[in-house]
Amino acid sequence: MNKAILITGAATRIGRVLASGLADDGWRVAIHYNKSEQAAQKLASEIGNAVSVQANLAKAGEVETLISRASDTLGKPVTALINNASTYAPDDAAHYREAAFDAHLAVNLKAPLRLAQHFAKQLPGAGQGNIINIIDQRVLRPAPGFFTYGVSKSALYAATKTMAQTFAPNIRVNGIGPGPTLKSVYQSDDEFTREAKNTLLGRGSPPETILHAVRYLLSASAVTGQMICVDGGQHLGD
Repeated sequence: MNKAILITGAATRIGRVLASGLADDGWRVAIHYNKSEQAAQKLASEIGNAVSVQANLAKAGEVETLISRASDTLGKPVTALINNASTYAPDDAAHYREAAFDAHLAVNLKAPLRLAQHFAKQLPGAGQGNIINIIDQRVLRPAPGFFTYGVSKSALYAATKTMAQTFAPNIRVNGIGPGPTLKSVYQSDDEFTREAKNTLLGRGSPPETILHAVRYLLSASAVTGQMICVDGGQHLGD
């Protein structure tokens, strides 16, 4: 089967679950990592049908070559792209720093857009492709304590819809808005548990639920320009 996928930030956390699950589905997986080389190589070895490829998504030059390097390493064109990698730090509109803003924009917005552009160029002929952007339910329910992060993800949400228009009919572009999936470095165990319990469904969205949504979007041939919130209803409020 000619199914090859690049998943950014795939060595750990949500990306690891996506890589493992999609390899089980028959995808040949390119596991992108920045600093987690050992974890990426171990995962590639464990799931078998995978390779690892390194790039710092904050560096434009490394972003420019990532799709071609992934394709060369896989031995076939990439037919699906999951922009999963993200950087995440707290700030607010009154006190944000330019460096933090630039970092969020580089990794969370500019890198996915450039990767999508290069992905579209290398897709063979009239081949059908998929791009899935991992966004955040916060684009529908803004969190003032994560201002520049939220701005970068909101822009990616808007870009998902416009890219769906540009790349149709050969490429479908969709997004997923996770909620409380894994504890962040800024949360205690109790804070994460409380956040999950405070969703409408009273539970969070473990990585496996994100995988289910990815599988749906990869197979949903009539769906493009959409974001599915997999968040226990968190985007609708308490």
